[in-house]
Amino acid sequence: MLFVLCKNTIFAQPKFNFMATLKAFIRTSIADKNKLVNVRFRLSDGRDFQLFHKSEFSVLPDKWDAQQQCIKARSIFDATERAKFNNNISERKKIIRQIYLRQGKNLTSELLDEAIDKEIHPEKYEIQKKSFFELFEHFLNTHPLSDVRRKNYRSVLRALQRFELYTNTQASGQTDFILDVDSMGSDALKRFEDFLREEHKYYNEFPELYQQFSGHRPNEPRGTNTLVAIFSKLRAFFIWCNKNGYSANRPFDNYHLPTEIYGTPYYITIDERNALYNFDLTANAGLEKQRDIFIFQCVIGCRIGDLYRFTKRNIINGAIEYVAGKTREEKPKTLRVPLNSIATEILAKYASLEGERLLPFISEQKYNVAIKKAFLAAGITRNVTVLNPLTRQSEIRPLNEIASSHLARRTFCGNLYKKVKDPNLVGSLSGHVEGSKAFARYREIDDEIKKELVTMIE
Repeated sequence: MLFVLCKNTIFAQPKFNFMATLKAFIRTSIADKNKLVNVRFRLSDGRDFQLFHKSEFSVLPDKWDAQQQCIKARSIFDATERAKFNNNISERKKIIRQIYLRQGKNLTSELLDEAIDKEIHPEKYEIQKKSFFELFEHFLNTHPLSDVRRKNYRSVLRALQRFELYTNTQASGQTDFILDVDSMGSDALKRFEDFLREEHKYYNEFPELYQQFSGHRPNEPRGTNTLVAIFSKLRAFFIWCNKNGYSANRPFDNYHLPTEIYGTPYYITIDERNALYNFDLTANAGLEKQRDIFIFQCVIGCRIGDLYRFTKRNIINGAIEYVAGKTREEKPKTLRVPLNSIATEILAKYASLEGERLLPFISEQKYNVAIKKAFLAAGITRNVTVLNPLTRQSEIRPLNEIASSHLARRTFCGNLYKKVKDPNLVGSLSGHVEGSKAFARYREIDDEIKKELVTMIE
């Protein structure tokens, strides 16, 4: 251990494997002899490397011992203040040495000042840990997501907030449960899954849970596919936390949900579509408008979110052009779908709408209700086999009970595929990427296609 001695003060300096030269000094002039000056530090390592640091410690020039780099031993100086000052100089040298030993010649004087400030004022650089929901909001605001996907993620956020509140109610017997990104484990994920499966019961049992939350409240049991979609989004949030250094927690490593299962795709035929379009609904003008919008969607093939964003400006040279909202932030691609005679006829019918609205849209929920009513009125009630989302068993349902806006997109994709049998060609109009697994849900390998296949080997 090396000791440095100044009068009335002995302080120790640790022994470092340190080859550079470190010196404390002051700069002054004859005119400044009666003014306080700051103590500076110079670190030299060879002829070509020097770092400088100006400290906050100040001293009168005639009190400074340039050789011993401390207060002059013979100068009149308060003993307590002398010890404090000299120890400050020693401690600053110690910090500079430690920083240089860690970072070496990558340092600059500016970086040295910053590193010293971090050492002596660590509170200035501490990042206050964000709460679970603050992090989720930060994820939503900074992660590239389409409007539709951001809306879906926000729905997951609200479900997590309700889960935390529910867990802290008398119903669960716990009052101190807080979601934490670092401690959330597979047990909490299982409890969240159970909550999602049973939440449709809670709106009536515990209405106070929902008084502070807006948005959709489930009134029917969630299917497994819906749960898989929710947990996929939650897992994406944790992956983002891992990649960005917010948490090293990986709760999904020991938690597994069943995979998504989809039944055979169903859609209406071209004949059924035309029968619906030609059915006389003049007695119900409101229903007629929504029927026309559904038929337009059937011949355009867009998602409901894109349909509702269409304005007259999307019609360009006999086609509708748009960037699919679902992939806008990830793989933006302009889709151009030529308008056939049916689409052109429907647009002409509503060309007199005021403003930029393309068609007389209503809310999505009311639109789906109108679609079912139009199917029933037109007698499009054919039975189809569908997969029950809760039991995951096949069941028979009439088309008018299960028809929705997404059926229009399936009708577009399914009927086109039957004509051209090329998923990439159809995808160029529907917006599905090449090789998309989702596209398989819009295809139906029916008896007609099978017959064409077996005739090839006659």
